[in-house]
Amino acid sequence: MTSAPEPEPGSAADVVRSWDARADHYLELFRDELEGKPHDLALLAGFARRIGPGGRVLDVGCGPCGHVAAALDAHGLEVTGLDLSPRCVELARRERPGLRFELGDQRAPDLAALGGRFDGIVSNYSLHDQPKAMLHGTFAAWAAALRPGGRLLVVTKEGAADGVASDPLGSGIAVYWAEFRAEELAAAAEAAGFTVERLADRAPYEQEIASQRLYLEASLPEKSGLDASRRAP
Repeated sequence: MTSAPEPEPGSAADVVRSWDARADHYLELFRDELEGKPHDLALLAGFARRIGPGGRVLDVGCGPCGHVAAALDAHGLEVTGLDLSPRCVELARRERPGLRFELGDQRAPDLAALGGRFDGIVSNYSLHDQPKAMLHGTFAAWAAALRPGGRLLVVTKEGAADGVASDPLGSGIAVYWAEFRAEELAAAAEAAGFTVERLADRAPYEQEIASQRLYLEASLPEKSGLDASRRAP
């Protein structure tokens, strides 16, 4: 019997393969990681304030911990976590039973199943599993999933990596690993119609992988009053 072919590196099937295999390992490492990251907690709090209480937010590539979704939920947002890995979704639901986690692809979110467009999207290290060539398409998918005026927060690691590597998290498996430069993130955001409001970096904390962190905050234009009147029933 011949074995099934390996999925194309960086494809949706490859993301499922790699994250189903390392979800439990990741959960043990990062279940409470935000407790040691005051900068990131403050960033999420500011994002929540700008969205406003009750705003609908999609946590793309949420992983098995559900910790980002929980932090946003604590600020009064209606949060849905989205992940391609069935094991990640299973573990996130177990860890955060009061929150919503769904199976799906950040590059093609099923808005009908998710309840329509969102007020905000958070991508907390969700870009590292896919080739850089997909970056513009992913930002375009995020823009299509947001309402006019919707907000985006992206967190990545800075660098030039773009290919198969040994898992930096130490699971012992081969994974697709991409890193980004600030100008790459900004160009993809602007091409998708976002206005980049803030692009910053920080040095890694002592407990983190030794890579500079990048933070992009952006928003879509509000629909004009004229456009809104033309679309009114």
